[in-house]
Amino acid sequence: MKILILGGTRFLGRFLTEAALRKGHDVTLFNRGKANPELFPETEKLIGDRNGDLKALEGRTWDAVIDTCGYVPWVVRESAELLAGAVGHYTFISSASVYDELEEPGIDENHPVRKLSPEKVEELEKGDADTAVSEYYGELKFLCEQEVEKAFPGRSLNVRPGLIVGPYDFTDRFNYWVNRIAKGGEVLAPGRKDKEVQFVDVRDLADWTVNMVEQNVTGTFNVTGPDSRLTMEQLLQECQAATESDAELVWADEEFLLANDVQFWSEMPLWIPDRENMAGFLTVDIGKALGTGMTFRPLSETIRDTLAWEAERTVTERKAGLEAEKEKTVLEMWKESTR
Repeated sequence: MKILILGGTRFLGRFLTEAALRKGHDVTLFNRGKANPELFPETEKLIGDRNGDLKALEGRTWDAVIDTCGYVPWVVRESAELLAGAVGHYTFISSASVYDELEEPGIDENHPVRKLSPEKVEELEKGDADTAVSEYYGELKFLCEQEVEKAFPGRSLNVRPGLIVGPYDFTDRFNYWVNRIAKGGEVLAPGRKDKEVQFVDVRDLADWTVNMVEQNVTGTFNVTGPDSRLTMEQLLQECQAATESDAELVWADEEFLLANDVQFWSEMPLWIPDRENMAGFLTVDIGKALGTGMTFRPLSETIRDTLAWEAERTVTERKAGLEAEKEKTVLEMWKESTR
């Protein structure tokens, strides 16, 4: 197939490109040429900008397009409308963050989504796009899905991943736990041990997506993992085993953590307190994707590969995770409170 990838060199796009090339497809990349431009010299590279410079896409045809970097509907509309007559199938990488009413587990593809009024969308379009995305990420992703469906009726695939993890993950969320457990010593662990967590290895997501493109699959799919229940305790224990760490997990009560200004999700990735009433956020129903043959590599492989990549990184400031000094202080306070 001739596949156009919008993006294609940073994280998910990188592995989508790898998966497509591995399966013998003819891949064209369209991006600004700024992130890892040295990658994939065997591909055709078109330079442009989603926000106003799509000239390089004009007058060309492809069998399919995979959109990895659409965040606001007014930008996605431009590329979707331009490509509507030039591409057979459009895959849009959306997000499970589109969902509203997160109180109950088992959210499927028909669950209510977050909405914005037309007036609010018009206001956001006139402002700064980055600010809009930071405040209304899920709502805007859903509107992007709708733009794709308008331009490609019956010819589009909307992929709603949960947290995407693995090598080249620049968000530092999953990486925090892999690095922290590998470091060893006393590790502050948040809340209930049996709290369920979900995420998907970027390579499993990429492989599944390319398979769906090959089969011309349409519709909307939740795509996260694993295919069986995984708790926070099991994740951290798997990190211990995979990294051969002597780390000692110290589980602190979530009310204590909140009272001592430990931020959930950002400082303690994958932790959402019970009082937030968001049981559905990390218990999304992926039965529909499993029915198409979605498969998952062992968690230990994801952990080891993430750690190996982390060893090559030079990072001055992390985007997520608890600072070492703060962790030490909170651990001491917790142990004092339980004596």
